[in-house]
Amino acid sequence: MKSRFLSNFGCSLLLACVLLAFSGYTAAAGGNKEKSGSVLTVGATPVPHAELLNLIKDDLAKQGITLKVVEFTDYVTPNSALVAGDLDANFFQHIPYLESNTDWTARLSSAFGVHIEPFGLYSSKFKNIADLPNGATIAIPNDPTNGGRALLLLQSKGLITLRAGAGLNATSRDITSNPKNLRFRELEAALLPRSLSDVEAATINGNYALQAGFNPLNDSLIIEGADSPYVNIVVVQKGKEQDAKITALKNVLLSPRVKDYINKTYNGGVVSVF
Repeated sequence: MKSRFLSNFGCSLLLACVLLAFSGYTAAAGGNKEKSGSVLTVGATPVPHAELLNLIKDDLAKQGITLKVVEFTDYVTPNSALVAGDLDANFFQHIPYLESNTDWTARLSSAFGVHIEPFGLYSSKFKNIADLPNGATIAIPNDPTNGGRALLLLQSKGLITLRAGAGLNATSRDITSNPKNLRFRELEAALLPRSLSDVEAATINGNYALQAGFNPLNDSLIIEGADSPYVNIVVVQKGKEQDAKITALKNVLLSPRVKDYINKTYNGGVVSVF
């Protein structure tokens, strides 16, 4: 009788240990899942996007969200990573660029807009647009939307004329008038600042101009106005625009503190839209 009691007691003790270990594993797994769910991973180009995101990390942390910023130096990989699910969102592009790729538009969507980075023409050789010589070579971005943006900027200052209806996706083939016989060299956007020693001027996206140490308002020969349609947006996978973490990101990114930081830091090179 005593032996059976001890045997039953031993089995009960063993079962209790197993159940306790299992419940501990389940709790740990649940804890890890909860911890993983509190991470928001956002891909961004360094300036100003990653800088703005790093500015609000503590604000999100107070809401239990750990913001992880992954920096990219090109304009293609952040969308590929978002499509693949390696990111929760990205912050580097404007709507015309997002809409330039049908695979992106089928899978990705704008969650909200944040700022404009006025696009400018820069030169290391000339201080005034009137000094550009006949036959000057102008470097422009090689992606369709930013290339068209560059040509529209040049047209707005009377340097070229584009075919009526060419629109945001204009190319050099749409040029109908070119009084100075300007020549165009298409380069990856990130390489444009480094091209200045090889060309007479280059049209450079605001983030790359800032990253290269330029003050867009002071250093550009010509620059877009604040009414530019190229608002930089936070992009997510379709259907996730209203997710709780994205909503939290929107609330802290479109805050008076961030607006004040933009105004004080970028001297007109970044213009908030909120």
